[in-house]
Amino acid sequence: MTRFRPCIDLHEGRVKQIVGSSLSGDGKGLKTNFVSEHSAEWFARRYAQDGLGGGHVIQLGAGNQQAAKSALSAYPGGLQIGGGIRLENALEYLDAGASHVIVTSFLFDHEGRFLSERLQAMARLVGPERLVVDLSCRALEGDGGWVVAMDRWQKRTDLLLSPENLREIGGQCAEFLVHAVDVEGKCEGIDERLVVFLGQNSPIPVTYAGGVHRLEVLHGIEVLSKGRVDATIGSALDLFGGTAVSYQDCLAFNARKG
Repeated sequence: MTRFRPCIDLHEGRVKQIVGSSLSGDGKGLKTNFVSEHSAEWFARRYAQDGLGGGHVIQLGAGNQQAAKSALSAYPGGLQIGGGIRLENALEYLDAGASHVIVTSFLFDHEGRFLSERLQAMARLVGPERLVVDLSCRALEGDGGWVVAMDRWQKRTDLLLSPENLREIGGQCAEFLVHAVDVEGKCEGIDERLVVFLGQNSPIPVTYAGGVHRLEVLHGIEVLSKGRVDATIGSALDLFGGTAVSYQDCLAFNARKG
């Protein structure tokens, strides 16, 4: 059954909601929807108090390590961590309290070529059961499907979101995290085709992010995916300055599952 999953997005050490497609290395053109007065630790404690598991902390660029670790220590075993995860630091974050590490750009070379040996190395290091692969993607023209994006979602890779690739990668990790980059942060609706595709083809649990702008959309994701895709909500959520979706309603959405 579809669940609401919480998130903590960090930029320059603060909890923010940013239009994902506006992220770039030089910071020019960055579109910020919300900057919280609360710390990452505050959000983690709130999620722990409310029994929300399976959420994620994403570090958007440098300067977020201290805030990220404070959140992990406030909710040990309750949050996944992504953003800059490599072989050299993965165990450090697990030791700090992360339930899983999330990898994306590490799996590609500078030209965007997928390196399966890196996935295998990370799975050997942390164990597939503690590894999440972020397959955040951009839509191809027409009905051409989707291609995974790396480097703050600015660079397209050579990895297509195909049933075959989902099966191959899914055999080496516990979950997928998929941001629909083209709609993320815009509060204009989800990529329904992508949700259907993930529901039909993901062999492991998957969390979708991007464009959830009403509570009804959570119910829609459940219908479209036949309950096989979870969802996270950013800019539309009242915890992050939004007015369209109530955090309490999301808790009730999860609670109705019994």
